[in-house]
Amino acid sequence: MINKDLVIIGGGSGGMSAALEAYALGVKDILILEKNDYLGGILNQCIHNGFGLQEFKEELTGPEFMSRFSKAVKEKGIEYRLKSNVYDISKDKVVSYSNEVEGFVKVKAKAIILTTGCYERNAGAIQIPGDRPSGVYTAGQAQLYLNCYGYLVGKRVFILGSGDIGLIMARRMTLEGAKVLGVAELMPYSAGLNRNIVQCLKDFDIPLYLSHTVKQVIGKDGHIEKVVIAKVDEKFNFIEGTDMVFDVDALLLSVGLVPNVDLISKLGLHFSRTRGAIVNQDMETEVEGIFSAGNALHVHDLVDYVVSEAREAAKGAVKYLNGELKNEGHVYDVEASNGIGYVVPQKIYVDEAEDNLIFKFRVRKPYKMINLVIKEGDEVIRKIPKLAIIPSEMEIVKIAKDKFKKSSNKITISVEEK
Repeated sequence: MINKDLVIIGGGSGGMSAALEAYALGVKDILILEKNDYLGGILNQCIHNGFGLQEFKEELTGPEFMSRFSKAVKEKGIEYRLKSNVYDISKDKVVSYSNEVEGFVKVKAKAIILTTGCYERNAGAIQIPGDRPSGVYTAGQAQLYLNCYGYLVGKRVFILGSGDIGLIMARRMTLEGAKVLGVAELMPYSAGLNRNIVQCLKDFDIPLYLSHTVKQVIGKDGHIEKVVIAKVDEKFNFIEGTDMVFDVDALLLSVGLVPNVDLISKLGLHFSRTRGAIVNQDMETEVEGIFSAGNALHVHDLVDYVVSEAREAAKGAVKYLNGELKNEGHVYDVEASNGIGYVVPQKIYVDEAEDNLIFKFRVRKPYKMINLVIKEGDEVIRKIPKLAIIPSEMEIVKIAKDKFKKSSNKITISVEEK
């Protein structure tokens, strides 16, 4: 069995930035495990720009962004394994993985950081009615085929779901000569960032059908030929007389991302509304010495935020390795209240926290002219006015920890409508 101070599972931007932060803080015995043929994760297929505005103060493509981290990892000699599938993590931090060179390997880690990212919900997950032909892809699959392998999955395309990958692929498919007939969104508002709605749909005259979804998929001889979409009411029931039929040869699904927590699902942990693990202010899960960050914890709208959160997890892991993480003293349970979908972290040991407490959260629906209210028990700690706020954009709030008086064990974040 191999021994390592720190094992990082997932070699995307989160995993690499965590490794670099831990290295800078004095931990040199690090191993990154990546299942793909290369470091960088999903960013290798994200050839559009828009990355790095916060991290590097310039606009980069996904490969450009990730290459800055992979280059630094290699320059510092941080150990990594590619094509390595992790099969199991135990509570005593034994990581089991395999690859074609080493075979089956067990590593005893002193600390683990989980940066495994997220996966796309597929047709089976949302149970689309109708036939089950070929030609139905997740938007990420279509992106991989086109950007990495040069394969256009269709020439007459409809997209279900207005998540950012779906919006970006609407533009990408159009630029490659495909006809994108429209985007249907179940909710009465888009799930994507406003800039992507403008740059990917409006700039190309691609219609967005809000409060619509696919009613039926029709295929013949094993391949998709038509999709039927219809409008839904507030209870998501189809409204009669609203059917629209589109002749297509591909349907792309952009219907949500889910944190990939398969490796820790057997550890008896509790999971939050994000479907990621419950963590404290140091990104430590309920199993001491195992940390989680990035899209494996909750889905981020910007990769820059993934990087900064992974650094938080690395700092926590280094504190743990140095015996400085006790999880003692006054503890807060952090709860998402009225209008808030989730909040991270869910637990704060305030005596061990940094000077500022950081809360990350999303609202459940779009709001205008509201206050974000942070309370300790019944006492209002801070009110933050917002002219507009939408679910597709993650909010980050920092509050000095000395604002909290330890008069309660609960912190809530809620929306107050004016």
